[in-house]
Amino acid sequence: MTTDIHQAITDQILAAMETARTTGRRLWDSQPSLPLNLTTGKPYSGINVLMLWSAALQNGYASPYWLTYRQADDKGGQVRKGEHGTHCVFYKPWESQETNHETGEVETKTGAVLKSFTVFNLDQIDNIESPAREERPAFQAIEDAERILQASPARIIEGGPKAFYQPTTDTIHLPAREDFISPEAFYSVALHEATHSTGHASRLARDFSGRFGDSAYAFEELIAELGSAFLNADLGIIGSTLQDHADYLANWIKILQNDKRAILTAAAAASKAHAFIKGLLANQGQEVAA
Repeated sequence: MTTDIHQAITDQILAAMETARTTGRRLWDSQPSLPLNLTTGKPYSGINVLMLWSAALQNGYASPYWLTYRQADDKGGQVRKGEHGTHCVFYKPWESQETNHETGEVETKTGAVLKSFTVFNLDQIDNIESPAREERPAFQAIEDAERILQASPARIIEGGPKAFYQPTTDTIHLPAREDFISPEAFYSVALHEATHSTGHASRLARDFSGRFGDSAYAFEELIAELGSAFLNADLGIIGSTLQDHADYLANWIKILQNDKRAILTAAAAASKAHAFIKGLLANQGQEVAA
């Protein structure tokens, strides 16, 4: 793939970022967009989202659904003995009437006081079935994408709750491919992590901490997502993944203070990562259509 085509894809993504969705992407079932209350069906908001996500990660909860003890009881459920709930907070408004001693007028003052409540994940509760998941067709592998993953020098481990690259062990971790909303979504995420792995010290040895400081992680995310987009273009699946790339990149661009030069610099680094991965295929005598 030529640099000109890379630039064209980058331009497409930048255009799509203008209408990027703010709900975040949900590409596999174990990564809900937001924690949900099972009774109301509404997502939690604010700091509660972070508190519930953190609790789910620490305790290995797979369900996105949460209930108070009373809500669980109302549904015929029972929080298992020994389970500990997760604290959430809300602001309870208050209002008071006070007399102004100088004017004699009654004044209304308002405010809010922080209150807490406790919820339990559905994985902690017996006798309540999780809402049925939408049936999906059997996973259909994309041969050229499989060749890219097979050529990866970093070991790939599938079946966990999260997707990430671990530099210390040089391993790529992915949820089970059947959990993804589509084969294209699986390969898009897998190729994102594969692009991360090209930055390992034994390969391209990327280190932008000097230029971007605390935002170096965000910059590496730009490289990985653009690298995934370039590889998806090779595979002919960029059309079905372009908006997801744009949504994801929009979040990281905000951290970099909407510096569009950063994404163009990242595109150049992503092109080097893309070339490195294509080189791995060439060394194995394999071809991926460009």
